[in-house]
Amino acid sequence: MKKQDLPQDESNLKSANMTEVLYVTDENDNYTTANSIGWDAKKAALEESMDLIHERIEEAKQNVANNVVSPIVYFMELNKMDLQVLAAYVGMWQWRVKRHGKPKIFKTLSESTLKKYADTFGITVDELKNFNGK
Repeated sequence: MKKQDLPQDESNLKSANMTEVLYVTDENDNYTTANSIGWDAKKAALEESMDLIHERIEEAKQNVANNVVSPIVYFMELNKMDLQVLAAYVGMWQWRVKRHGKPKIFKTLSESTLKKYADTFGITVDELKNFNGK
């Protein structure tokens, strides 16, 4: 893509005061970099992805409220993590983290285990323990 043809359609990048660096060709057909604030196709894809993420967060919140999952699942979704990433952050096996997603098991977790999760999510242990999805 030629530097002068680089799209500058407004996107979420502009509202966050960010730009994306892309490789383009200059007037001599040499590769160089240029900043873009986005383009419509990418904006649509990003918005769709964000909508899906928000749906997953709301579903997790409802599941906590209905006592289907523990607050760990909600905060994992809220922080855009998956089981593998969360397990790495708290230093536990994935199967243990998955097990802690069950409300019955969550209620038996020690303060030190809860603290690992709370620190990872950037909240207090009380916020984690008392989150009820409402």
